[in-house]
Amino acid sequence: MKIVDDVRAATDVFDGVVLTMGCFDGVHLGHRRILTELVRIAREIGGTAAVLTMRPHPREFFAPAHAPNLLTTDCKKIELLEEAGVDLVLFLSFTGEVAGLDREDFVEQVVRDRCHAVHVVAGHDYRFGKDGLGDYDFLSAVAEENGFAVTQVPAFLINGERVSSTLIRERLLEGDFEQVEAFLGRRYSVVGEVIGGRGIGVTLGFPTVNVRPRHTATPAQGVYAAEVLWDGRRYPAAVNIGIAPTIRHEDTTIEAHLLDFDENIRGRRIEIIFHKRLRPERKFPTHEELTAAIQHDVTTIRRYFRELGGGI
Repeated sequence: MKIVDDVRAATDVFDGVVLTMGCFDGVHLGHRRILTELVRIAREIGGTAAVLTMRPHPREFFAPAHAPNLLTTDCKKIELLEEAGVDLVLFLSFTGEVAGLDREDFVEQVVRDRCHAVHVVAGHDYRFGKDGLGDYDFLSAVAEENGFAVTQVPAFLINGERVSSTLIRERLLEGDFEQVEAFLGRRYSVVGEVIGGRGIGVTLGFPTVNVRPRHTATPAQGVYAAEVLWDGRRYPAAVNIGIAPTIRHEDTTIEAHLLDFDENIRGRRIEIIFHKRLRPERKFPTHEELTAAIQHDVTTIRRYFRELGGGI
């Protein structure tokens, strides 16, 4: 798969670009329906299945204090798009200039002149251009004069609910992993760099690797059975999300105790894949009671993965 970091500055031209546009945060099952149609059409005409996506997220640009916590980093999004069969990812830097493009200019300057689209695949609710006035109906009206065809993909429903990134974020905050997995089509994960901690886990006998979620959507506070993926290997882990009230951390952190692991991976990129919420985060009266609770969690997680199988 090829990646273009700034489509407005790109000079490469790709054959038969079949294009879809959007943030694609989470690359959930609704997105995958669009991508399946995108790839189908591209393969049918011998063209290039391409995704145009924005960075930063438009809501982060317009209201940074109220920007949504994202379900996927750029690197994870690219990985998932490649798995879906996408040939080309085009990033559009979302600037004041881009935000000010009216729908006609967006089609002409971006879709036609930069992406060179011959076919556009649109989600049911995709909006573009100043004030979000561009939509499928507008694309259909201007498609012929701009040299492309257009196809719309309907909303994807599960049990009567429209699958969306917003809905998945809500379910994550509720700790409803069954619904999150149903909407994503996979287990939810967080990707991040391992940062230094206070070393409290070592003193308790359960050393942890720590990841600060920053703008990443995180599940409800609590203790989870999870896997940590690092360097192509998977390790079962006990993961705590929260402020570690017994220790009095000030910021929300993700702390993972990898079972039977003693390497120093500070500064390395890891992926934490969540399986199951064991309990809410709670404050213990003493460190001894905290240690006993962690030991119980670790025993539970060992049993869970032993019963699950799969070689980890």
